[in-house]
Amino acid sequence: MSTTGKDGAGMRDRLVEAAVRLLAEEGPAVLQARRLAREVDASTMAVYHYFGGMPQLLAAVVDEGFRRLDVRLAAVPSTDDAVTDLGGLALAYRAAARDNPHLYDLMFGLPASGGAPPGESEVAERAYGHLVAAADRVARAGRIREQEPARAAAQLWSMLHGYVTLELSGHFDRFDDLDQVFIPMATNLIVGLGDAPDRAARSWARIQH
Repeated sequence: MSTTGKDGAGMRDRLVEAAVRLLAEEGPAVLQARRLAREVDASTMAVYHYFGGMPQLLAAVVDEGFRRLDVRLAAVPSTDDAVTDLGGLALAYRAAARDNPHLYDLMFGLPASGGAPPGESEVAERAYGHLVAAADRVARAGRIREQEPARAAAQLWSMLHGYVTLELSGHFDRFDDLDQVFIPMATNLIVGLGDAPDRAARSWARIQH
């Protein structure tokens, strides 16, 4: 049986989809070859036949997580305010993480298994590219100091990832976390990168949440 034909691709997709669904419904403890095979009405050997083993299947699940994130970020509409649009990307990123927190954890916590480290695959780079493009647009609009867009995006991503990770862990339950934590922090970062405080505050206030 070929792993590259239509049937093989279909089984691979079904196993990945089952893993994503089980992560959302029951958490990572159930991600075992036997359980996944049962979910798609196949034998346990299907996992090894189509992927080589669970580490490779989990790597495919990580790629699927970043593919979904890419689609979500691509759907964020553009306005005439580059900083507001950057905020829209941030909220879309947060929403993706909140929809399936265990998938989000896996996307950034899977040990390398002979391939690219988590977050460095081609599909992950496409998702991250939305943030780089947004940072470039903010700089070209004169809102922050001219710099390599990837450097500004790395700072923005570090802030966003840290915030989302802490929020998902329940550390901000005592706050109105967007208005009392995220937006002030994001405003401070944009100002630190060169934006005027009053202009930054107005842009972040326009974010729909």
